[in-house]
Amino acid sequence: MRGNPDLDDTIKRLQAFEAAGADVLMAPGLPDLATVRTVCAALSRPFSFMAGIKGRSFSTAELAHAGVKRISLATSLYRAAMSGLVNAAREVKEQGTFGYVEATMATPEFDSFMRGPLP
Repeated sequence: MRGNPDLDDTIKRLQAFEAAGADVLMAPGLPDLATVRTVCAALSRPFSFMAGIKGRSFSTAELAHAGVKRISLATSLYRAAMSGLVNAAREVKEQGTFGYVEATMATPEFDSFMRGPLP
C-alpha cells in the first residue's frame, strides 16, 4: 500500500504494530501464498488477509494453511454486485436482450437468504 514492495520492511512494520498492541494485523496486496506464509510465520498475533485484489486472492483453505486467521472481503462483494448491475445494463442497452435474468436469484430465494443462514 505504501508503494514499497520490500517484504522485510512489511514484516518490520507489522511487528511494530504488533508490539504497539494491535490485535489483528493486515498487509493488503501480498503477491502470493508463499509471501502470506512468510508474513504469518513472522507474527504472533492473527493476520487478516484482504481478499478482492485481482490475481491476489486465494481460497479460504489455502489461506488457512498459510496461517491466515481472518479474511477481510473489503469492497469485493460491493464491486461484484455493481459489476453485475453494470453488465446487465450494458446487455439491455447494447444488445436489447435480458439474458442476465437467467443468472439471477428468484425473489423468494433472495428473501429466504436474507432471513436465514446460508444454505
